[in-house]
Amino acid sequence: MTDSVNRIVDLRSDTVTLPSAAMRAAMANAPLGDDVYGEDPTVNALQERLAAMLGFEAGIFVTSGTQSNLIGVMTHCGRGDEYIVGQSAHSYRYEGGGAAVLGSIQPQPITNQPDGTLALADIEAAIKPDDPHYARTKLIALENTIGGKSLPLRYLRDVVALAKARGLALHLDGARLFNAAGGDVEVARQLVDGFDTVSVCLSKGLGTPAGSVLCGSTQTIEAAHRLRKMLGGGMRQAGVLAAAGLHALDHNVERLADDHANAAKLAAGLAELRGVTVEPQQTNMVFVHFPADRLPSLATHLEARGIKARLAPRTRLVTHLDVDAAMIDTALDAFRTFFH
Repeated sequence: MTDSVNRIVDLRSDTVTLPSAAMRAAMANAPLGDDVYGEDPTVNALQERLAAMLGFEAGIFVTSGTQSNLIGVMTHCGRGDEYIVGQSAHSYRYEGGGAAVLGSIQPQPITNQPDGTLALADIEAAIKPDDPHYARTKLIALENTIGGKSLPLRYLRDVVALAKARGLALHLDGARLFNAAGGDVEVARQLVDGFDTVSVCLSKGLGTPAGSVLCGSTQTIEAAHRLRKMLGGGMRQAGVLAAAGLHALDHNVERLADDHANAAKLAAGLAELRGVTVEPQQTNMVFVHFPADRLPSLATHLEARGIKARLAPRTRLVTHLDVDAAMIDTALDAFRTFFH
């Protein structure tokens, strides 16, 4: 991290990070091959490394979290099948309806609880009977973190038990899985125990330029390779990107705790301001309610001071590896001078 003075403080998302000099060096020096032939040693190392970290047999490196979730759903469901998913889930709301459009798979959305969970009774009620009038329920898809909240381990174990009892597969959109685990790899492994597939994004809190890894059984990942090809996701010398992922696993997992601490500092400071309401904060996201009539002038005020935020009556502010504690102070000073 360079000196934070006079730097833009970008709180829009943890996707805005730039690769560090060390990450760029790792990318430049990566051994390469043709990954479509399975011959890129760096891609293979990343896939094997992340799968082993999380307790899976295999992994596949794909272009994005959206592609990873779509492939994950399509490995479990075919035409006329259905997956149960939260109304607030990224894979349902923000991924272009890919499962329905490209997989002919029906989503069955149900309401997320305030803590991000899907009530077990709601899941049970959404499972269709074995009847030709209904789509075939095949999969439960969860997200962790969701809306900046970590799903409790006890809850996840209850969902795993329900899925097994009802003969359903489980997919986890773990785009920010390591945030859910507080940067602890062993906790992350516990959080995915019992899931059939899990997608981990490398370009959010982990700070790489692009890519996600889908983990699952050897058989599932073999099917995923065919789907990746079908979806146009086969890349050649992709080790250039995979090397960034390996560097991130070595250097950017445990440090996620710093982002959470900075988010807590930001939340505490904003909570002191008159007319501002801050929701309980858990990970690297702070959700803040600003007076709607003051948003235009607040946007101008922040922009003049080098603070980037996507303002709304309910605003999400996100900390990441390119925002240090001093930059949080800079942001808080900007908010304080406006809400004085």
